[in-house]
Parts: sequence; C-alpha cells; structure tokens
Amino acid sequence: MSQSRDGADVAARHTVRTALIQLDFDPAEPYADRVGRVVDLVAAQRGADLVVLPELWPNGGFTYDAWEATAEPLDGPLTKVLAEAARDARVTLHAGSFVERHDEPVGGRALTNTAVVLGPDGSRLAVYRKIHLFGFSEGEPQLMGAGDDVVVVDTPVGRMGLATCYDLRFAEMFRRLGDEGAQLVVVPAAWPATRVGHWRVLAQARAIENQYVVVALNTVGEQYGKAMGGHSMVVDARGELLVEGAADVEQVLTVDIDLSDVAQWRAAFPVLADRRL
Repeated sequence: MSQSRDGADVAARHTVRTALIQLDFDPAEPYADRVGRVVDLVAAQRGADLVVLPELWPNGGFTYDAWEATAEPLDGPLTKVLAEAARDARVTLHAGSFVERHDEPVGGRALTNTAVVLGPDGSRLAVYRKIHLFGFSEGEPQLMGAGDDVVVVDTPVGRMGLATCYDLRFAEMFRRLGDEGAQLVVVPAAWPATRVGHWRVLAQARAIENQYVVVALNTVGEQYGKAMGGHSMVVDARGELLVEGAADVEQVLTVDIDLSDVAQWRAAFPVLADRRL
C-alpha cells in the first residue's frame, strides 16, 4: 500500500510512462523524409508505455493545398509503417492524426482528419475522425467531412478517450468521454501560437471539470505564415500540470502518469456526483 496526496492508504500506483513527441513541422521537408524521421523518433521511445504524436503531422495542419496529394486510406502505407513502429518499440502509439482518403464520402467529403491508436503488437485499437472541424468557412470544413462517433477505448495503458485540437473547445464532448469511462483523454493538435493561452486554460479546464488526465500534444514551427504554439502538456485529474513543453522547440517530453490517482481524486472530491443537468 502507498499513500495518496491526501494521506489516505491507496492501492498500488498505475504508472504510465508517456512520451509526447512535440514535432517541428517544416512544409519544405519531403513527406517521405518526415515519415521516416518520425518513425525513428517513435523507435527511440522503447521503454515508454504510451507514445503520442501531434495532429496532421504528416500533412500539415494549415497546409491545405497538400492535403489531397498526401491523403491515404486507413489501410495505406502510413498506418502500416506506424503499426510496425509501435510493434518494434513495444508501445501503445497514439499516432496523432493524418488526412484519410475515403472511397465513400464522409459528411459529403472524400477526406477526414483521422486519428489512430495502435497497440504494442501493432494492432489497430481505435480510429477517431475529428468531429469539430476548424476553419469556419475554409480549411477543414471546406475540404473535410466531420466524424460522428465519440470514441473511448480500452488500451494496455488504460481507458482512453480521443479528441483532436479544436474539439478541446467543446466541453460537452469531453463530458461524454468521461461518462463513457475515460481515465485519460489524448488531444493531438496543430494549435497556433496566437491562441496558445486558450490551449493551456482549456486543457486544464477539461481535466478539472471531468477529473481525468488530459494529454495535449501540439506542434511547433511555422506553417504557411502561421506559427504553431507548442506548450504540449499533461494535466492530471486534479488540474495540475505534470509537464509542459517549450513554445518553439521540437522535443520529446517524458512523464510518468499515475492513473490510479483518477479514482482516488474522484473519491476524495466527488464533485461529479452533484451534477444536476
């Protein structure tokens, strides 16, 4: 037995060693070179339990004119090489997201912003297609179809909820993820530096109000004149920052997450039991 932060005896820790790969996206880097570089970075995380990549890291979050040319089907070469990387490193890999091409339109579009979670054996554990598309009248809403499914999945590291970037602004989605049993929610993003203050506040708010861990991974670098905001972070169920990345540096952030603290904190401070709406 050990003691919680409140001093009570608790069960053994459920520690998840997590590696967040905060990537620098350079539009001039050839697609194949970028994929190879990221696969090498994943391979270097052997010893971690969970590895996370950012949103649209193969294609670019704001490089709209590259999406059609670099889109791939769900069973294409990209997901196959990432499955091999997860298997070789023996990690659960949240592979960020990529531009998925569909034979049958989704939401009237042939492309979606699709996240994939892969197991340590390379198996596909979950697929999430971004529900809230950013750009108002351009960008994602113009070129991509929106997903419909809220996704929570049991993985070797725990019960994981999936969200992507702009989803972070929609509290009702994160409440659904909690209602479906998420212990941690992983949020890959391509979040601009101009609104990085919102990024930090929203990540902490989603963790505090739902009493689960939020793993929020951003990119750095510049995409067609838009500087990305970095500041990747892990927020625990109490709303405390466990780790936070730099604003403008590619780096790997490694942190141990104690998922047993989710149940402990909910028992110590049972705010969710007082919901009335």
